[in-house]
Amino acid sequence: TRAYGGFDVGVRKSRPIAIALSLALILDDIVTYIVLIIMNTNEANGNRVVFISFGFLLLSMVIQVVIISVFTRVGNAFYFYVNPPEKTLIVVGEASEAEKVREAVSIFGMRYEIYDTVVKDEHNIADKIKNADSVFFYDVSKESLERLTELCYGERTSVYINPSITDILLHSGKEVFFSDLPFYHTEARHMTFEQRVIKRMGDIVISLLGLIITSPLFLIAACAIRREDGGSVFFRQDRATVGGKVFRIIKFRTMKENNGEEFSVTKDDDRITNTGRWLRKYRIDELPQLINILMGDMSLVGPRPEMMKNVEEYTADLPEFRYRLRMKAGLTGYAQVMGKYNTTSRDKLMLDLMYIENFSIAADVRILLQTMTVLFSADESTEGFDGNRS
Repeated sequence: TRAYGGFDVGVRKSRPIAIALSLALILDDIVTYIVLIIMNTNEANGNRVVFISFGFLLLSMVIQVVIISVFTRVGNAFYFYVNPPEKTLIVVGEASEAEKVREAVSIFGMRYEIYDTVVKDEHNIADKIKNADSVFFYDVSKESLERLTELCYGERTSVYINPSITDILLHSGKEVFFSDLPFYHTEARHMTFEQRVIKRMGDIVISLLGLIITSPLFLIAACAIRREDGGSVFFRQDRATVGGKVFRIIKFRTMKENNGEEFSVTKDDDRITNTGRWLRKYRIDELPQLINILMGDMSLVGPRPEMMKNVEEYTADLPEFRYRLRMKAGLTGYAQVMGKYNTTSRDKLMLDLMYIENFSIAADVRILLQTMTVLFSADESTEGFDGNRS
């Protein structure tokens, strides 16, 4: 439940919490159902497989989901009744970024009451910080951030900082002391041999099972694509993965053939077919990448593989973008679970670097489970953006 984010009352909206708890309970019910079947296969039953009523399982799932949905809404409502919203100040590096940050924070309006948004150099910013319960800093220069966070610390004001690469490295480090001198120690991150073996074995097993389980969807999608325009079922394109290695990604074709699929997709793109729009909404177009994972081109979790054209453009604009290539490309990651299709390339980079610098097998499992909740929130996570739909 914790991996799904089911304990985030007061932090997230009711709907994603309810979805997270429901998925966790459904998974638990299925495991319990299988265990009961195994336990009932004994001498008393002639060593025959005895199936428990599947209808009872479905009924119990429905009842649990309804109860969870009600209690989640009541719990969130009670939390915000007891804890009024924090008076919140947003500080940005550039005025052009203000609306984006304000919009992102205002989604959680029951927790944060935004009373002002200012640029870092505004003359009366100190007075505004003193009147705030919490302050959000986005893309603020190191010098300004150091001065303003010290002011927040003195006022006992909560601080939220959009991280730089240095911040991510420090967060992944550990405290060390040389005599009376404190340091943060960050190592060059490399997966251990054991981690590489476990991650690869997980990729093979899950991708193979995924291909078997979703084979009916493959057939339905293929028939729908062929029926609409008679074109090819699959779309293949060069993408970059670990170390800059190039491989051919496989997807269900969602756009008109020979109509510029080498360019990024935007919201309401007229190149997308009717079938393709449906496939993309529910992420079904991504399923053939299980083949890439089984072949070893990709992993289940990792930075999304970018088009070669985008890699060149992003690296020219953000030289740090090349650091994403330190990890094998993945089907899902923080940028897919936390971000949207209109997330900027810089913010996607920070999300990917957070994953790379804090890698663990447990984090992979958590991201895979959280990805399932994203699939049930398609309306909130499929916005187009001018840079990329990879």
